[in-house]
Amino acid sequence: MRPASSAIVPLLLVGVAACGGPRPGTVQPMRSPLALAVPYLDSMVDDGAAPGAVLGVSWRGQHYFHSHGVLGLADSTRPDSTTVYDMASLTKVIGLTTAVAMGVEEGVIELDAPVRQYVPAFAGDGKSAVTIRQLLTHSSGMPAWRPLYEHATGRADAMAMADTTPLDTTPGTSYEYSDLGAIVLTQVVETVYGERLDQLLARRVFQPLGLGDTRFLPDSGWLPRIAPTENDPWRGRMVRGEVHDENSSRMGGVSGHAGLFSSARDLLRFGDWLLEAWHGEPGAQWIWPPPPTALRKFTRKQDMPEGSSRALGWDTPSQGSSAGRRLSRQSFGHTGFTGTSIWIDPTRDLVIVLLSNRVHPTRENQKWNPVRRNVANRVVSALEDRHPEPSGSPAR
Repeated sequence: MRPASSAIVPLLLVGVAACGGPRPGTVQPMRSPLALAVPYLDSMVDDGAAPGAVLGVSWRGQHYFHSHGVLGLADSTRPDSTTVYDMASLTKVIGLTTAVAMGVEEGVIELDAPVRQYVPAFAGDGKSAVTIRQLLTHSSGMPAWRPLYEHATGRADAMAMADTTPLDTTPGTSYEYSDLGAIVLTQVVETVYGERLDQLLARRVFQPLGLGDTRFLPDSGWLPRIAPTENDPWRGRMVRGEVHDENSSRMGGVSGHAGLFSSARDLLRFGDWLLEAWHGEPGAQWIWPPPPTALRKFTRKQDMPEGSSRALGWDTPSQGSSAGRRLSRQSFGHTGFTGTSIWIDPTRDLVIVLLSNRVHPTRENQKWNPVRRNVANRVVSALEDRHPEPSGSPAR
């Protein structure tokens, strides 16, 4: 992986001075790519959209960070690039989709194979037709959600309940974003590798990439730098350092739909790795050896069902999405319920990570919804204001 220097970058600080020397063969920005996003983000945090937030941008190998606000109501510490947030549904792409892609490239998972080939317990009317690809594109017919935590006694029981949940629609005919589908995919990965998802990802992905802030079940020593989430009615207390999602909690905090924790600095490193993979850079440090076409396959819109913006696991830009209006059609990303997001634009060599705990102290706070897309628009505007991008990929 290419080295990347980073720093917390104030609003008008010049990017080169803050982030080290220029990368050979690239044009450096005349000001931080955060310049237009920072005042807006600060104003939204001040208005109560979230207790605090961290914005991280990787542009052509240089890392920029800005943070604002506090960790929580009872902790006035300012967040920074090392603050650990509950990723919520970013778990689906950073963790689960990466594991599925690895399985596909290593020949142990087939995208168009029936799910029951890997998980025989996935049973019920119409389920024999559900494929791995349909689970990844949320077109399997599985319902969005079910309160497994109210009835399941543990992880195995919750998985069994997901497996036997009836389909809502005929597979392949409609889009329904489904946490239950991700729980089934978790079982597929664990079956073919014979290892629990958190252990597999730590060994094969997070540790080799040096992602020291990224894991399921964070150690208690991390607590001072973990942002709290909700004052949860089910648990009867403020949740901090354990997964916010109730179903994942019932599953012991390890599932493909939620449970991962990470920081802005780690997610930029992960995004840089994906950019290297997408472009097929000779120096890319692959954890497994697929060609660049492998990642492009997983990040390309599948049109399943027709009109859906979904790629394989990842999402792509669409009208009104968190990608905003200015990222390219080749971009891919995802969001998380707790207030997290990542968007990657290979044509600009750009990664945008925005982390918050907008569910603190309650998930009823809806002010965060427009922040992601408006921040993305402002980051791209800051880059194009000084250096409009030519068509196609930038010089690398």
